[in-house]
Amino acid sequence: MAEDHTPPSLTPLTPPHREEEKLGWVRLLRSRRVGPSTFRRLMAEHHSADAALAALPEVARMAGIDDYTPCPEPVALAELRAARIAGARMVAMGDPLYPALLADTPDAPPFLWAIGNADLLGRPLVALVGARNASSLGLRTAKGLAEGLGAAGWVVVSGLARGIDTAAHEAALGTGTIAVLAGGVDVVYPPENAVLAQEIGYQGLRLSEQPMGLQPQARHFPARNRIVAGLCRGVVVVEAAAKSGSLITARDAADLGREVLAVPGHPIDARAGGCNMLIRDGATLVRDAADVIEALGAISAPAPQRAAPAPRGEIIAPVIPATRPAARPLREAAALHGLILDRLGPSPLAVDQLRRDVDASEAEVAPVLLDLELDGRIRRHAGGLVSRV
Repeated sequence: MAEDHTPPSLTPLTPPHREEEKLGWVRLLRSRRVGPSTFRRLMAEHHSADAALAALPEVARMAGIDDYTPCPEPVALAELRAARIAGARMVAMGDPLYPALLADTPDAPPFLWAIGNADLLGRPLVALVGARNASSLGLRTAKGLAEGLGAAGWVVVSGLARGIDTAAHEAALGTGTIAVLAGGVDVVYPPENAVLAQEIGYQGLRLSEQPMGLQPQARHFPARNRIVAGLCRGVVVVEAAAKSGSLITARDAADLGREVLAVPGHPIDARAGGCNMLIRDGATLVRDAADVIEALGAISAPAPQRAAPAPRGEIIAPVIPATRPAARPLREAAALHGLILDRLGPSPLAVDQLRRDVDASEAEVAPVLLDLELDGRIRRHAGGLVSRV
């Protein structure tokens, strides 16, 4: 019988209102090796952050981690204090301001820190991303797209990086722009965008799932990219090399059923290699803002979701099913990383066969594979094959 690959719905969360509740949420999410998937499942099984925190040491022990201690209360209190000082507000799942599209993704952040006009989250969002070392033509194209999309009522989302991101944010400041940061929402990277970040805080919105004050590292950017893709109805790539972070965002968008659009470039220009590849593989070719509006305007509702990658290092990768009988028990799911590694060797194995070997669904296995890939423990091969490094 063919396996149903439709991802399960996610158990709704009630947002925290009292400071004590916010403290519990921060402590739980900042606890070692707890990420969005684990957070959601713990909350579903224990119904409160405090109860989930009490259960965490035993959950960690079942995953092979001894002497586990959840995030200390003073650490979470310091983050809440830093947020107040920075003027950041918590936008948690279940809050009317939390973006509906993002909430429907399997690894949606339980909460985001926001500085600026959070009402922008309720408007139609489109991502505009591309190369840091953008060409003059690429920068002009990004500016024209952002201005045209903003004039048509779209909020432009990007990552505050050099090059295309910067051009997109600057052009959309007057009409609405959202910067999703890889580090803390109060940490500006790159430093030369400090003034732009301040302007976005006044006129637009800065968002981050990371702790306040966190300096971004390389591993944080793929997690940031999944939020950019999850927020938006479509992702437009202006310039991107064949291997670039912008293609990660495009891949995340495709995995979520979002529209992927790309501006073509000259075949021998390395900065256009990624865009040309996307178009070859089915992305919508974009010449101007009208092309983007035509492609996105036909979308009346979010497309059905598929499993999206979870941030690396979680104890449990599977998402939280709404139908309880179908859920893999928490302690059993905690061992899935080890099961997958045990089945893999240096010879490539088909992912479908791996799923059958470990008796897990695509929604459970896909995030774990990405987690292991980012950790350098597995390698992907053409044809849907993986091997252990």
